[in-house]
This record gives sequence, C-alpha cells and structure tokens, in this order.
Amino acid sequence: MTDEGSFAPSRREAIGRAHIHPYAVDLLRKLNYDVSGFRSKNWTEFARPEAPKLDFVFTVCDDAAKEVCPVWPGQPMTAHWGIPDPAAATGNEAEIRLAFADALRMLNNRISIFVSLPIRFLDKLALQKQLDSIGKTKDAGETPATAAE
Repeated sequence: MTDEGSFAPSRREAIGRAHIHPYAVDLLRKLNYDVSGFRSKNWTEFARPEAPKLDFVFTVCDDAAKEVCPVWPGQPMTAHWGIPDPAAATGNEAEIRLAFADALRMLNNRISIFVSLPIRFLDKLALQKQLDSIGKTKDAGETPATAAE
C-alpha cells in the first residue's frame, strides 16, 4: 500500500527465475492489463534504501511456504496466500493456460477480499488474522469465515 492509500503490486520470482512466464503476460494482455512495466524482481531490491515502503507482503507460490523468506525492511504485515504454481502445470497448452487463468482467478478473489477489509478499524492482531484467513480461501466464490464476521 502506498502512502496515498492505493495499492502498488509487485512481483518477486523464486530464485532461479529471471522472467515472467509468457502465458501469464499473454493472459494479462488479453484481459487489458497494462504489462509494459512488469518485470521479475529479486527480493533484494526491496531491501535497498530507495525501495518503496511495503505495508503488506503476500507470498503466493505453494513452494514459497517452504522457502526462507527475508526480513522485510519496515516490518510489513505478511501472509502466505499459496496457490498452485501455474508455471509447474503439466498437460497440453490449453490445460497449462487454464492453470494460469485459475491462478489469476484465485488471486483476484483474495485481493478483492483484502481490499474490502476495514483496515483502518482493525488492530494489528485482527488484521493479521484476516490476512491469514484470506490465504486459506480456495475458490472464487468462497469467503473466509473471519472476513465475513
């Protein structure tokens, strides 16, 4: 979240990946997202003094839960919102592209729940509970129990 109250998404790839998968870029373009400034980033970029202040960090790859995550400058709130890595999907091209669309659907659902939270009215512990609950959301129509409370 920026100082102005808007969200500034950023993407950090797992170690060893230096690009954004072409199917991800293709899907986002087809949905009219501006991907011109997108690039894969190493998390060390966020440790630099000139890096933007992060309020929230969400890991999304299922494998990220097993990785050692860095200590983020400024101690942002963190949560793991694991989803299957579409780049690891197998099958024909249509099946792999469907894995990317499914990942986007799950992320859109979780982000929608997140941005609807009354963040200003939640203390840190309650907010952390909400963030963790969102990460357990599996389906586009599913709302975590605590988010509805």
